[in-house]
Amino acid sequence: MEFDRSNLILLTGATGYVGGRLLNLLQNRGFRVRCLARQPAFLQDRLAGNSQVVQGDILQPQTLPPALADVHTAYYLVHALSASHDFEKKEEQAAQNFGRAARQAGVQRIIYLGGLGDEKQELSPHLRSRQKVGRILRECGVPTLELRASIVLGSGSLSFEMIRSLTEKLPVMTTPKWVRVPAQPIGIDDLLDYLLQALEIELAESRVVEIGGSDRLSYLDLMREYARQRGLKRWIVPVPVLTPGLSSLWLGLVTPLYARVGRKLIDSIQHPTVVTNDLASQLFSVRPRTAAEAIRRALVNEEREFAETRWSDALSSSTGQKAHFGGVRIKSRLIDSRLRTIPAPPHRVFAPIARIGGETGWYAANGLWRLRGAIDLIFGGVGMRRGRPQNRDLRPGDALDFWRVEKYEPPHRLKLIAEMKLPGKAWLEFEVEENDEGSLLRQTATFYPHGLGGLLYWYGIYPLHTLVFRCMIAQIGRAAFHGAEKKP
Repeated sequence: MEFDRSNLILLTGATGYVGGRLLNLLQNRGFRVRCLARQPAFLQDRLAGNSQVVQGDILQPQTLPPALADVHTAYYLVHALSASHDFEKKEEQAAQNFGRAARQAGVQRIIYLGGLGDEKQELSPHLRSRQKVGRILRECGVPTLELRASIVLGSGSLSFEMIRSLTEKLPVMTTPKWVRVPAQPIGIDDLLDYLLQALEIELAESRVVEIGGSDRLSYLDLMREYARQRGLKRWIVPVPVLTPGLSSLWLGLVTPLYARVGRKLIDSIQHPTVVTNDLASQLFSVRPRTAAEAIRRALVNEEREFAETRWSDALSSSTGQKAHFGGVRIKSRLIDSRLRTIPAPPHRVFAPIARIGGETGWYAANGLWRLRGAIDLIFGGVGMRRGRPQNRDLRPGDALDFWRVEKYEPPHRLKLIAEMKLPGKAWLEFEVEENDEGSLLRQTATFYPHGLGGLLYWYGIYPLHTLVFRCMIAQIGRAAFHGAEKKP
Protein backbone atom coordinates (compact mmCIF):
# COMPACT_ATOMS: atom_id res chain seq x y z
CA MET A 1 0.00 0.00 0.00
CA GLU A 2 1.57 3.29 -1.09
CA PHE A 3 1.04 6.14 1.32
CA ASP A 4 -0.58 9.22 -0.23
CA ARG A 5 1.80 12.17 0.31
CA SER A 6 -1.18 14.52 0.54
CA ASN A 7 -2.31 12.80 3.76
CA LEU A 8 -1.53 14.71 6.94
CA ILE A 9 0.69 13.02 9.57
CA LEU A 10 0.64 14.00 13.24
CA LEU A 11 3.95 13.48 15.02
CA THR A 12 4.07 13.49 18.82
CA GLY A 13 7.43 13.40 20.58
CA ALA A 14 9.20 15.43 17.87
CA THR A 15 11.46 17.01 20.48
CA GLY A 16 12.66 13.58 21.60
CA TYR A 17 15.48 11.38 20.34
CA VAL A 18 13.54 9.15 17.94
CA GLY A 19 10.86 11.71 17.07
CA GLY A 20 13.37 14.38 16.14
CA ARG A 21 15.11 12.12 13.67
CA LEU A 22 11.82 10.86 12.28
CA LEU A 23 10.69 14.46 11.72
CA ASN A 24 13.73 15.12 9.52
CA LEU A 25 13.12 11.97 7.47
CA LEU A 26 9.43 12.68 6.96
CA GLN A 27 10.17 16.24 5.85
CA ASN A 28 12.98 15.18 3.53
CA ARG A 29 10.59 12.74 1.82
CA GLY A 30 7.97 15.40 1.26
CA PHE A 31 5.30 14.26 3.73
CA ARG A 32 2.87 16.74 5.27
CA VAL A 33 3.69 16.82 8.99
CA ARG A 34 2.03 18.45 11.96
CA CYS A 35 3.89 18.28 15.27
CA LEU A 36 2.25 18.39 18.69
CA ALA A 37 4.42 20.07 21.32
CA ARG A 38 3.92 21.68 24.70
CA GLN A 39 6.41 24.38 23.70
CA PRO A 40 6.17 24.92 19.92
CA ALA A 41 9.05 27.42 19.92
CA PHE A 42 11.48 24.54 20.41
CA LEU A 43 10.55 23.14 16.99
CA GLN A 44 10.00 26.24 14.87
CA ASP A 45 13.52 26.38 13.42
CA ARG A 46 13.44 22.66 12.52
CA LEU A 47 10.30 22.74 10.36
CA ALA A 48 10.31 22.60 6.58
CA GLY A 49 7.82 24.50 4.44
CA ASN A 50 5.32 21.64 4.40
CA SER A 51 5.27 21.21 8.20
CA GLN A 52 3.60 22.93 11.11
CA VAL A 53 3.57 22.75 14.90
CA VAL A 54 0.62 23.22 17.23
CA GLN A 55 0.61 23.73 20.97
CA GLY A 56 -0.84 20.89 22.99
CA ASP A 57 -0.35 18.40 25.78
CA ILE A 58 -1.60 14.81 25.69
CA LEU A 59 -2.44 15.08 29.37
CA GLN A 60 -4.76 18.00 28.54
CA PRO A 61 -7.48 16.44 26.35
CA GLN A 62 -8.99 19.78 25.32
CA THR A 63 -5.80 20.56 23.34
CA LEU A 64 -5.98 17.42 21.19
CA PRO A 65 -8.93 17.99 18.76
CA PRO A 66 -7.23 20.91 16.93
CA ALA A 67 -4.02 18.88 16.64
CA LEU A 68 -5.79 15.79 15.26
CA ALA A 69 -8.12 17.60 12.84
CA ASP A 70 -7.79 16.19 9.29
CA VAL A 71 -4.98 13.83 10.38
CA HIS A 72 -4.70 10.51 8.53
CA THR A 73 -1.90 8.84 10.54
CA ALA A 74 -0.57 9.68 14.00
CA TYR A 75 2.78 8.68 15.48
CA TYR A 76 2.65 8.16 19.25
CA LEU A 77 6.26 8.56 20.46
CA VAL A 78 5.82 10.07 23.92
CA HIS A 79 6.48 8.58 27.35
CA ALA A 80 6.87 9.68 30.95
CA LEU A 81 10.19 7.98 31.72
CA SER A 82 11.60 11.07 33.46
CA ALA A 83 8.49 11.73 35.59
CA SER A 84 9.33 11.73 39.27
CA HIS A 85 6.16 9.95 40.41
CA ASP A 86 2.98 8.31 39.09
CA PHE A 87 4.49 7.86 35.64
CA GLU A 88 2.39 4.73 35.02
CA LYS A 89 -0.83 6.60 35.81
CA LYS A 90 0.23 9.51 33.62
CA GLU A 91 1.07 7.26 30.69
CA GLU A 92 -2.26 5.43 31.02
CA GLN A 93 -4.23 8.70 31.13
CA ALA A 94 -2.29 10.13 28.18
CA ALA A 95 -2.96 7.06 26.03
CA GLN A 96 -6.69 7.14 26.86
CA ASN A 97 -6.88 10.86 26.01
CA PHE A 98 -5.08 10.39 22.72
CA GLY A 99 -6.94 7.26 21.63
CA ARG A 100 -10.33 8.84 22.35
CA ALA A 101 -9.46 12.06 20.51
CA ALA A 102 -7.99 10.15 17.55
CA ARG A 103 -11.16 8.08 17.16
CA GLN A 104 -13.38 11.16 17.33
CA ALA A 105 -11.21 12.95 14.75
CA GLY A 106 -11.43 10.06 12.29
CA VAL A 107 -7.73 9.18 12.33
CA GLN A 108 -7.07 6.16 10.11
CA ARG A 109 -3.96 4.77 11.83
CA ILE A 110 -1.82 5.10 14.97
CA ILE A 111 1.83 4.00 14.95
CA TYR A 112 3.19 3.43 18.43
CA LEU A 113 6.73 2.61 19.56
CA GLY A 114 6.68 0.40 22.65
CA GLY A 115 9.05 -1.94 24.44
CA LEU A 116 9.92 -5.61 24.07
CA GLY A 117 9.27 -7.98 26.96
CA ASP A 118 7.35 -11.19 27.64
CA GLU A 119 3.86 -10.22 28.85
CA LYS A 120 3.58 -13.58 30.65
CA GLN A 121 6.44 -12.66 33.00
CA GLU A 122 6.53 -10.07 35.76
CA LEU A 123 7.84 -6.98 33.96
CA SER A 124 9.36 -3.81 35.34
CA PRO A 125 6.97 -0.90 35.90
CA HIS A 126 8.40 0.87 32.86
CA LEU A 127 7.98 -2.07 30.47
CA ARG A 128 4.60 -2.92 31.96
CA SER A 129 3.46 0.66 31.38
CA ARG A 130 4.79 0.72 27.82
CA GLN A 131 2.82 -2.40 26.95
CA LYS A 132 -0.31 -1.15 28.71
CA VAL A 133 -0.17 2.03 26.64
CA GLY A 134 -0.03 -0.13 23.52
CA ARG A 135 -3.05 -2.12 24.66
CA ILE A 136 -5.05 1.07 25.33
CA LEU A 137 -4.25 2.44 21.88
CA ARG A 138 -5.03 -0.87 20.14
CA GLU A 139 -8.44 -0.93 21.84
CA CYS A 140 -9.37 2.73 21.19
CA GLY A 141 -11.15 2.05 17.91
CA VAL A 142 -8.35 3.26 15.59
CA PRO A 143 -6.21 0.55 13.90
CA THR A 144 -2.90 0.69 15.75
CA LEU A 145 0.44 -0.76 14.72
CA GLU A 146 2.54 -1.27 17.85
CA LEU A 147 6.26 -1.74 17.21
CA ARG A 148 8.07 -3.22 20.21
CA ALA A 149 11.82 -2.62 20.39
CA SER A 150 14.65 -3.32 22.82
CA ILE A 151 17.85 -1.26 23.26
CA VAL A 152 18.26 1.49 20.65
CA LEU A 153 21.83 2.04 19.46
CA GLY A 154 22.61 5.49 18.12
CA SER A 155 24.60 8.51 19.21
CA GLY A 156 22.42 10.36 21.68
CA SER A 157 20.13 7.48 22.64
CA LEU A 158 19.77 6.83 26.35
CA SER A 159 21.17 3.30 26.21
CA PHE A 160 24.06 4.16 23.89
CA GLU A 161 25.12 7.14 26.01
CA MET A 162 25.11 4.91 29.10
CA ILE A 163 27.30 2.35 27.31
CA ARG A 164 29.59 5.11 26.08
CA SER A 165 29.97 6.79 29.48
CA LEU A 166 30.67 3.58 31.38
CA THR A 167 33.16 2.29 28.83
CA GLU A 168 34.98 5.58 28.29
CA LYS A 169 35.33 6.51 31.95
CA LEU A 170 35.98 3.22 33.72
CA PRO A 171 39.07 1.12 32.81
CA VAL A 172 37.95 -1.39 35.43
CA MET A 173 34.24 -2.05 35.91
CA THR A 174 32.49 -4.07 38.57
CA THR A 175 29.22 -5.01 36.91
CA PRO A 176 25.97 -6.31 38.40
CA LYS A 177 23.97 -9.21 37.02
CA TRP A 178 21.67 -7.02 34.91
CA VAL A 179 24.43 -6.28 32.38
CA ARG A 180 24.36 -9.95 31.28
CA VAL A 181 20.63 -10.23 30.56
CA PRO A 182 19.98 -10.95 26.84
CA ALA A 183 18.51 -8.25 24.63
CA GLN A 184 18.13 -7.66 20.90
CA PRO A 185 19.51 -4.15 20.29
CA ILE A 186 18.45 -2.27 17.18
CA GLY A 187 20.28 0.52 15.39
CA ILE A 188 18.52 3.87 15.18
CA ASP A 189 18.64 3.78 11.37
CA ASP A 190 16.84 0.44 11.27
CA LEU A 191 14.28 1.62 13.81
CA LEU A 192 13.52 4.68 11.68
CA ASP A 193 13.14 2.46 8.60
CA TYR A 194 10.51 0.44 10.45
CA LEU A 195 8.66 3.59 11.51
CA LEU A 196 8.64 4.92 7.94
CA GLN A 197 7.53 1.64 6.40
CA ALA A 198 4.76 1.41 9.01
CA LEU A 199 2.92 4.06 7.00
CA GLU A 200 2.41 1.58 4.16
CA ILE A 201 1.79 -1.73 5.93
CA GLU A 202 -1.69 -3.18 5.31
CA LEU A 203 -3.52 -2.79 8.60
CA ALA A 204 -7.12 -3.98 8.73
CA GLU A 205 -6.94 -4.28 12.52
CA SER A 206 -4.55 -3.49 15.34
CA ARG A 207 -1.49 -5.66 15.75
CA VAL A 208 1.84 -5.96 17.60
CA VAL A 209 5.13 -6.40 15.71
CA GLU A 210 8.37 -7.17 17.54
CA ILE A 211 11.46 -5.61 15.99
CA GLY A 212 15.16 -5.95 16.79
CA GLY A 213 18.65 -6.17 15.35
CA SER A 214 20.13 -9.26 13.78
CA ASP A 215 21.83 -10.58 16.93
CA ARG A 216 21.13 -11.10 20.61
CA LEU A 217 23.54 -9.47 23.03
CA SER A 218 23.70 -8.16 26.58
CA TYR A 219 24.85 -4.74 27.81
CA LEU A 220 28.12 -6.44 28.75
CA ASP A 221 28.59 -7.59 25.14
CA LEU A 222 27.77 -4.08 23.90
CA MET A 223 30.31 -2.45 26.24
CA ARG A 224 32.99 -4.87 25.08
CA GLU A 225 32.16 -4.15 21.43
CA TYR A 226 32.21 -0.40 22.02
CA ALA A 227 35.60 -0.71 23.74
CA ARG A 228 36.93 -2.80 20.84
CA GLN A 229 35.90 -0.23 18.24
CA ARG A 230 37.34 2.65 20.29
CA GLY A 231 40.58 0.77 20.96
CA LEU A 232 40.07 0.78 24.73
CA LYS A 233 41.30 -1.95 27.07
CA ARG A 234 38.71 -2.64 29.73
CA TRP A 235 38.58 -5.12 32.59
CA ILE A 236 35.09 -6.13 33.64
CA VAL A 237 34.53 -7.92 36.95
CA PRO A 238 31.02 -9.28 37.63
CA VAL A 239 29.63 -8.84 41.15
CA PRO A 240 26.26 -10.00 42.53
CA VAL A 241 25.69 -7.25 45.10
CA LEU A 242 24.73 -4.16 43.07
CA THR A 243 20.95 -3.90 43.34
CA PRO A 244 18.98 -1.80 40.83
CA GLY A 245 18.72 1.00 43.38
CA LEU A 246 22.46 1.08 44.06
CA SER A 247 23.18 0.69 40.36
CA SER A 248 21.04 3.70 39.49
CA LEU A 249 22.92 5.85 42.01
CA TRP A 250 26.20 4.55 40.60
CA LEU A 251 25.08 5.44 37.06
CA GLY A 252 24.10 8.91 38.22
CA LEU A 253 27.69 9.47 39.38
CA VAL A 254 29.55 8.20 36.31
CA THR A 255 27.10 8.84 33.45
CA PRO A 256 24.79 11.70 32.35
CA LEU A 257 21.74 9.78 33.59
CA TYR A 258 19.57 11.05 36.41
CA ALA A 259 19.27 8.45 39.13
CA ARG A 260 15.49 8.08 38.68
CA VAL A 261 15.84 7.60 34.91
CA GLY A 262 18.68 5.16 35.45
CA ARG A 263 16.58 3.16 37.90
CA LYS A 264 13.72 2.77 35.42
CA LEU A 265 16.16 1.81 32.69
CA ILE A 266 17.88 -0.80 34.87
CA ASP A 267 14.56 -2.22 36.03
CA SER A 268 13.72 -2.82 32.36
CA ILE A 269 17.15 -4.29 31.55
CA GLN A 270 16.69 -6.99 34.18
CA HIS A 271 14.18 -8.72 31.89
CA PRO A 272 15.10 -10.37 28.56
CA THR A 273 13.98 -8.20 25.65
CA VAL A 274 14.28 -10.36 22.56
CA VAL A 275 12.14 -10.93 19.47
CA THR A 276 10.07 -14.12 19.71
CA ASN A 277 8.68 -14.40 16.17
CA ASP A 278 9.47 -13.52 12.53
CA LEU A 279 6.40 -11.35 11.84
CA ALA A 280 8.57 -8.28 11.23
CA SER A 281 10.45 -9.97 8.39
CA GLN A 282 7.13 -10.98 6.80
CA LEU A 283 5.61 -7.49 6.88
CA PHE A 284 8.66 -5.22 6.44
CA SER A 285 11.54 -5.11 3.97
CA VAL A 286 13.99 -3.94 6.67
CA ARG A 287 17.00 -6.21 7.10
CA PRO A 288 18.44 -5.16 10.45
CA ARG A 289 22.16 -4.64 10.97
CA THR A 290 24.30 -6.25 13.63
CA ALA A 291 24.95 -4.42 16.89
CA ALA A 292 28.61 -4.01 15.89
CA GLU A 293 27.56 -2.26 12.68
CA ALA A 294 25.07 -0.08 14.57
CA ILE A 295 27.80 1.05 16.99
CA ARG A 296 30.19 1.72 14.11
CA ARG A 297 27.57 3.80 12.31
CA ALA A 298 26.83 5.74 15.49
CA LEU A 299 30.49 6.65 15.88
CA VAL A 300 31.00 7.48 12.19
CA ASN A 301 27.83 9.56 11.97
CA GLU A 302 28.81 11.43 15.10
CA GLU A 303 32.22 12.25 13.61
CA ARG A 304 30.60 13.51 10.40
CA GLU A 305 28.06 15.62 12.27
CA PHE A 306 30.83 17.03 14.44
CA ALA A 307 32.96 17.97 11.44
CA GLU A 308 30.00 19.77 9.87
CA THR A 309 28.87 21.52 13.06
CA ARG A 310 29.68 25.03 14.17
CA TRP A 311 30.01 24.59 17.90
CA SER A 312 28.90 28.17 18.40
CA ASP A 313 25.44 26.89 17.42
CA ALA A 314 25.63 23.89 19.73
CA LEU A 315 26.80 26.00 22.65
CA SER A 316 23.64 28.08 22.51
CA SER A 317 21.30 25.06 22.48
CA SER A 318 20.07 22.79 25.23
CA THR A 319 22.49 19.99 24.26
CA GLY A 320 25.30 21.51 26.28
CA GLN A 321 25.66 21.27 30.02
CA LYS A 322 27.66 24.04 31.65
CA ALA A 323 30.32 23.02 34.10
CA HIS A 324 31.96 24.94 36.92
CA PHE A 325 35.33 23.53 35.90
CA GLY A 326 36.39 22.14 32.55
CA GLY A 327 34.25 24.24 30.22
CA VAL A 328 31.09 22.94 28.59
CA ARG A 329 30.34 19.29 27.87
CA ILE A 330 28.33 18.40 24.74
CA LYS A 331 27.89 14.63 24.49
CA SER A 332 31.49 13.36 24.74
CA ARG A 333 33.12 16.63 23.70
CA LEU A 334 34.72 19.02 26.17
CA ILE A 335 34.66 22.62 25.05
CA ASP A 336 36.31 25.84 26.16
CA SER A 337 34.68 28.74 24.28
CA ARG A 338 35.37 32.46 24.70
CA LEU A 339 33.78 35.60 23.23
CA ARG A 340 35.21 39.06 22.69
CA THR A 341 33.65 42.12 21.05
CA ILE A 342 36.19 44.12 19.03
CA PRO A 343 35.52 47.61 17.58
CA ALA A 344 36.77 46.69 14.12
CA PRO A 345 35.26 45.18 10.95
CA PRO A 346 35.46 41.39 10.43
CA HIS A 347 38.28 41.52 7.86
CA ARG A 348 40.47 43.44 10.34
CA VAL A 349 39.67 41.03 13.15
CA PHE A 350 40.39 38.03 10.95
CA ALA A 351 43.75 39.39 9.73
CA PRO A 352 45.79 38.39 12.84
CA ILE A 353 43.98 35.03 12.91
CA ALA A 354 45.06 34.37 9.31
CA ARG A 355 48.70 35.01 10.32
CA ILE A 356 48.68 32.67 13.32
CA GLY A 357 51.46 30.11 13.79
CA GLY A 358 54.96 29.91 12.36
CA GLU A 359 57.05 33.03 12.97
CA THR A 360 53.98 34.97 14.17
CA GLY A 361 53.41 32.52 16.99
CA TRP A 362 50.16 31.98 18.91
CA TYR A 363 49.67 35.42 20.48
CA ALA A 364 50.09 34.11 24.05
CA ALA A 365 52.61 31.98 25.98
CA ASN A 366 54.74 31.18 22.92
CA GLY A 367 57.34 29.61 25.21
CA LEU A 368 54.74 27.13 26.44
CA TRP A 369 53.70 26.36 22.86
CA ARG A 370 57.36 25.63 21.96
CA LEU A 371 57.72 23.46 25.07
CA ARG A 372 54.59 21.51 24.07
CA GLY A 373 56.11 21.04 20.61
CA ALA A 374 59.36 19.72 22.09
CA ILE A 375 57.46 17.25 24.27
CA ASP A 376 55.52 16.16 21.21
CA LEU A 377 58.76 15.45 19.31
CA ILE A 378 60.10 13.38 22.21
CA PHE A 379 57.00 11.18 22.06
CA GLY A 380 57.18 10.74 18.30
CA GLY A 381 54.86 13.57 17.25
CA VAL A 382 55.32 16.25 14.60
CA GLY A 383 56.28 19.04 17.01
CA MET A 384 56.37 22.70 15.96
CA ARG A 385 59.01 22.29 13.24
CA ARG A 386 56.62 22.40 10.27
CA GLY A 387 55.80 26.08 10.67
CA ARG A 388 53.25 27.46 8.21
CA PRO A 389 53.02 28.14 4.45
CA GLN A 390 55.06 31.16 3.31
CA ASN A 391 54.00 33.97 0.97
CA ARG A 392 50.40 32.78 0.51
CA ASP A 393 47.12 32.44 2.37
CA LEU A 394 46.19 29.33 4.29
CA ARG A 395 44.24 26.55 2.60
CA PRO A 396 42.35 23.53 3.95
CA GLY A 397 44.85 20.73 4.40
CA ASP A 398 47.84 22.98 5.16
CA ALA A 399 50.14 22.06 8.04
CA LEU A 400 50.34 24.75 10.72
CA ASP A 401 52.94 23.87 13.37
CA PHE A 402 51.39 20.79 15.04
CA TRP A 403 47.92 21.61 13.71
CA ARG A 404 46.35 21.12 10.29
CA VAL A 405 43.86 23.48 8.65
CA GLU A 406 40.41 21.87 8.43
CA LYS A 407 38.33 24.95 7.47
CA TYR A 408 39.53 28.29 6.12
CA GLU A 409 36.76 30.76 5.24
CA PRO A 410 38.13 34.33 5.43
CA PRO A 411 37.13 36.65 6.96
CA HIS A 412 34.88 34.53 9.17
CA ARG A 413 36.29 31.15 10.12
CA LEU A 414 39.50 29.20 10.74
CA LYS A 415 39.25 25.68 12.13
CA LEU A 416 42.34 23.63 13.04
CA ILE A 417 42.64 19.97 14.00
CA ALA A 418 45.54 18.92 16.23
CA GLU A 419 48.16 16.47 14.94
CA MET A 420 50.20 16.39 18.14
CA LYS A 421 50.27 13.28 20.32
CA LEU A 422 47.14 13.40 22.47
CA PRO A 423 44.87 10.95 24.36
CA GLY A 424 42.01 12.03 22.10
CA LYS A 425 41.23 14.50 19.31
CA ALA A 426 41.46 18.28 19.57
CA TRP A 427 40.26 21.23 17.51
CA LEU A 428 40.87 24.98 17.76
CA GLU A 429 38.43 27.28 15.98
CA PHE A 430 38.10 31.02 15.44
CA GLU A 431 34.84 32.59 14.21
CA VAL A 432 34.22 36.25 13.41
CA GLU A 433 30.79 37.82 12.96
CA GLU A 434 29.85 41.42 12.34
CA ASN A 435 27.73 43.12 15.00
CA ASP A 436 26.61 46.63 15.99
CA GLU A 437 29.85 47.31 17.86
CA GLY A 438 32.17 46.04 15.15
CA SER A 439 32.82 42.31 15.31
CA LEU A 440 32.22 39.38 17.65
CA LEU A 441 35.16 36.98 17.93
CA ARG A 442 34.55 33.46 19.27
CA GLN A 443 37.53 31.26 20.08
CA THR A 444 36.69 27.60 20.77
CA ALA A 445 38.94 24.75 21.91
CA THR A 446 37.27 21.35 21.63
CA PHE A 447 38.54 18.00 22.91
CA TYR A 448 37.18 14.49 22.31
CA PRO A 449 38.84 12.45 25.09
CA HIS A 450 40.00 8.90 24.51
CA GLY A 451 38.97 7.02 27.62
CA LEU A 452 39.94 7.92 31.16
CA GLY A 453 43.40 9.09 30.07
CA GLY A 454 41.81 11.72 27.86
CA LEU A 455 39.63 13.02 30.68
CA LEU A 456 42.61 13.21 33.05
CA TYR A 457 44.59 15.09 30.39
CA TRP A 458 41.86 17.69 29.77
CA TYR A 459 41.05 18.38 33.41
CA GLY A 460 44.71 18.20 34.44
CA ILE A 461 45.86 20.97 32.09
CA TYR A 462 42.62 22.95 32.07
CA PRO A 463 43.95 25.64 34.44
CA LEU A 464 46.85 26.18 32.02
CA HIS A 465 44.47 26.17 29.05
CA THR A 466 42.35 28.79 30.78
CA LEU A 467 45.34 31.10 31.12
CA VAL A 468 46.63 30.56 27.58
CA PHE A 469 43.30 30.80 25.78
CA ARG A 470 42.19 33.84 27.77
CA CYS A 471 45.42 35.66 26.85
CA MET A 472 45.23 34.47 23.24
CA ILE A 473 41.81 35.95 22.48
CA ALA A 474 42.79 39.16 24.26
CA GLN A 475 45.98 39.57 22.20
CA ILE A 476 44.17 38.79 18.94
CA GLY A 477 41.64 41.47 19.87
CA ARG A 478 44.40 44.00 20.54
CA ALA A 479 46.16 43.17 17.27
CA ALA A 480 42.90 43.58 15.36
CA PHE A 481 42.02 46.85 17.13
CA HIS A 482 45.42 48.44 16.51
CA GLY A 483 45.33 47.24 12.92
CA ALA A 484 41.95 48.95 12.50
CA GLU A 485 43.31 52.16 14.08
CA LYS A 486 46.11 52.28 11.50
CA LYS A 487 43.68 52.03 8.60
CA PRO A 488 43.93 55.28 6.46
